Amino acid sequence: MREADVVLTPLPQADGKVKIRPALLLRRLPPFGDYLVCGISSQLNKAVAGFDDLIRRNDPDFTESGLVVESLFRLGFLAMLPRSRIAGNIGSISLKRHQRLLVQLSRHLLDSVPGTSLHQGHETPG
Repeated sequence: MREADVVLTPLPQADGKVKIRPALLLRRLPPFGDYLVCGISSQLNKAVAGFDDLIRRNDPDFTESGLVVESLFRLGFLAMLPRSRIAGNIGSISLKRHQRLLVQLSRHLLDSVPGTSLHQGHETPG
């Protein structure tokens, strides 16, 4: 498994139940190699403009993603997963989409930090 892979994993739902759901491996983090993941949803009407990322059937990386319907990569639905909780890999997204998601998440995290900005993928003191 590697970053940008679409995997299946047990994730808690809004109703408290746990279901096997698709998730995207955003980044592997130290010290234990757990993955920061974002949830994937087919509820396109829940998209947060300028934050979530929509993958459509005609996108070049849709087939390779392993997803069967158009879906949202939900940056507002994050979790940390140990490798042992990942049930399997179903596909992967393009490097371009993966980088776009990481930049969007980083911008959001840094947006409220005084004296920082994200320019060309690098944090710069303000």
